[in-house]
Amino acid sequence: MARVRLNVTERREELLRATVEQIEIRGASSVRIADVASALGVSNALVLYHFSTKEKLVAAAFAYAAEADLAHLRKLLARRTTAVRRLRAAVRWYAPTGQAKGWRLWIEGWAVSLREPSLREVAGDLDQRWKAELAEVIQEGDAAGEFHCADPESAAWRLTALLDGLAVQMTSYAGPLSGATMLRWTDDALARELGIDQAALTG
Repeated sequence: MARVRLNVTERREELLRATVEQIEIRGASSVRIADVASALGVSNALVLYHFSTKEKLVAAAFAYAAEADLAHLRKLLARRTTAVRRLRAAVRWYAPTGQAKGWRLWIEGWAVSLREPSLREVAGDLDQRWKAELAEVIQEGDAAGEFHCADPESAAWRLTALLDGLAVQMTSYAGPLSGATMLRWTDDALARELGIDQAALTG
């Protein structure tokens, strides 16, 4: 059956989706241009036409996956409810649960970023944007008098650092920590950062 002809934007998106899938299967350091091409039934040359190197393809795939997550985060933080409820929804969604495919992707990315400048730059920029989104809502809640947080940016850093660390534990070492315990810890951390009682998170 002949393949449907895609425009440039559609083709790049198809390649990025396939690359994310191949990274999840093979790992960021092991995935090859040939793996992506084979998965889609296209030539290596087509992949290289859109992304001139494997490094650029992998970096673009991480950005593609993260942008989708950022869009969902913004949707949660834009809800018409209190800042406390929005922050709790965002933090609990960000927390590593279930199969944690997204977290496996990012752990792979962190490892490769140690040696690959292009991916390190992409990952660092996306990480800063995550923190900025959380910090903005913390600042908003503080200004509205819902809670008091003297340094929203630092609070966002501490919260994401906790979640990143839990992600490594939950994804790399299955078993020692239950999902319920992890979510209780994240609620506790959020309540401390906002200076409120944990019960107020669900009130």
